[in-house]
Amino acid sequence: MAWLLRNVRVFDGLGFGDLRDVAVAGGLIASTGPDDASERVDGAGGYLLPGFIDCHVHLSGADTLDALASYGVTTALDMGSPAALAESLRGRTGVTDIRSSHLGATSPASAHAQRMRLPEDALLAGAEQAAAWVGRRTAEGVDYLKVIVDLPGFDQPTVDAIVRAAHARHRKVIAHASRLDAVQMAQRAGVDVLTHVPLDQRVDEGRAQALADAGAVVVPTLTMMKAIVDRVTTSGRPGPSYETARASVTALSAAGVPVLAGTDANDRPGAPASPPFGASLHDELALLVEAGLSATDAINAAGSVAARHFQLSDRGRIAPGLRADLVLLAENPLEDISATRTINGVWCNGVRV
Repeated sequence: MAWLLRNVRVFDGLGFGDLRDVAVAGGLIASTGPDDASERVDGAGGYLLPGFIDCHVHLSGADTLDALASYGVTTALDMGSPAALAESLRGRTGVTDIRSSHLGATSPASAHAQRMRLPEDALLAGAEQAAAWVGRRTAEGVDYLKVIVDLPGFDQPTVDAIVRAAHARHRKVIAHASRLDAVQMAQRAGVDVLTHVPLDQRVDEGRAQALADAGAVVVPTLTMMKAIVDRVTTSGRPGPSYETARASVTALSAAGVPVLAGTDANDRPGAPASPPFGASLHDELALLVEAGLSATDAINAAGSVAARHFQLSDRGRIAPGLRADLVLLAENPLEDISATRTINGVWCNGVRV
């Protein structure tokens, strides 16, 4: 099907241009407008962004995809779900497109394993089991691998072995690291992406520069970090400060570490907090701006930068030949990042939500 979105200002990664039309054919952005467009949609002078990419969610069912899409999240990167669930949600029409790690790996001794009641196949007792575990996940068709590094948990040789086996099979490794010692362990092992930021100690300028020099990428999930701190504060127990997490993002961004947008959206019993699917991505963008990113950088963190670092070469920008994953806003988010919520239309691979 070919159709035309008229009178919109298109985001090019730096800003919005003059009013123009955007043509779509076969689910992709077309280079010219079709003469036989079956539909012409008036964008009313709105602001057109590439569909948002949430770089950290936990899928729970088809309703997850509906919720994400309704808020303009056209791609979601699942960071820990059973294989059968994740695979059942791939490739659906008119809703959020997904990628997945299936089950992540953690130590039987970890607090994560105890709290989340993870199945046996997610648990690794030591480095000698790493290659077999990576082999099972890649045979299932995972897009990348997830490993829980927080201590108590894995020792350094086990994390090293997982990363080595994953890279041998051409898979990126995403490391859950919400403590500074876990960040350091992940860095030594050569993980590709850090998800979360420490709540116990700030990543200072020196550590941030070392991570930048090592080619690290971070998905800070500030929405989740703030929700955890708020929950602890409400309980009346002493706990971490959100300022630690925000200051880490400020330092990492200033050092040149690529920052990607992710929320840790979930609805799982045992999770320390449960950011809502879709809506929390807009919270995340606002928190990234509060941490020092420009509005442009925050939008790219959920767009072209996220696509580049997760090798999603067919999306993240509005250009001929790419997927027509689109979000039409009524207001300019570069003037006020909260305008990402003024959604007038969402399209997933050319299909209107």
